[in-house]
Amino acid sequence: MTIRKGKPEDMKGVLALIQELADYEKEPNAVVITVDDLIRDGFGTHPLFHVFVAEVDDNIVGIALYYYRYSTWKGKTIHLEDLVVKQSMRGTGLGYALYSEIIKQGKKDNVRRIEWAVLDWNTPAIAFYENSGAKVFDEWKIAQMDEESINYFVENKLK
Repeated sequence: MTIRKGKPEDMKGVLALIQELADYEKEPNAVVITVDDLIRDGFGTHPLFHVFVAEVDDNIVGIALYYYRYSTWKGKTIHLEDLVVKQSMRGTGLGYALYSEIIKQGKKDNVRRIEWAVLDWNTPAIAFYENSGAKVFDEWKIAQMDEESINYFVENKLK
């Protein structure tokens, strides 16, 4: 197993794992991005994300995709968007290796917080995170406006 920074040529494998996550989270039709989107957004002059990939026998079998945010309380933070391990590789330590790489990156970058979201029904992931020392909050709710809601707001609330 090798953990390394992702490259543009890895994005086909990255997208396959993003789709596998969407299937696991019961949202198989939610992924609309393409390999070209990932290459453009992750490897341009101002990348919007960074990704670590886990490779076994030249196959991408895990990813940890993250980006930087800014907290008015803490300053620079990392948001871990997705930590995905191919189903057949779960339980091999690969997820822990990717997770560790994110924590090491945060330490290297002197961030004061690393954060992510986890579905309340994903009890194995919650246990994994809590066992690592992470706090999983019950009192915070995630607010989100999807593309349809954005369009509705712009067309109906800004007039």
